[in-house]
Amino acid sequence: MGKIVIDIYESEHTKFMRELFKQRPHLIEQQKEARALWWDKKVDLGTQKHFREAEVPQTSYVYFDWLQK
Repeated sequence: MGKIVIDIYESEHTKFMRELFKQRPHLIEQQKEARALWWDKKVDLGTQKHFREAEVPQTSYVYFDWLQK
């Protein structure tokens, strides 16, 4: 029996990003810095609990809430 060859699909976007990072390696560090700025945060569980407890129940249909007033 012969070998089975599997072509792994790679999207155009992935190819573009791979080539971009190859041409401009400094972007990888900038990407990590930006991610740390917006996403990699420590979660304060006390503050989260406070926000959950302070929630106000939403009315059944918010778009016409003004009609009931």
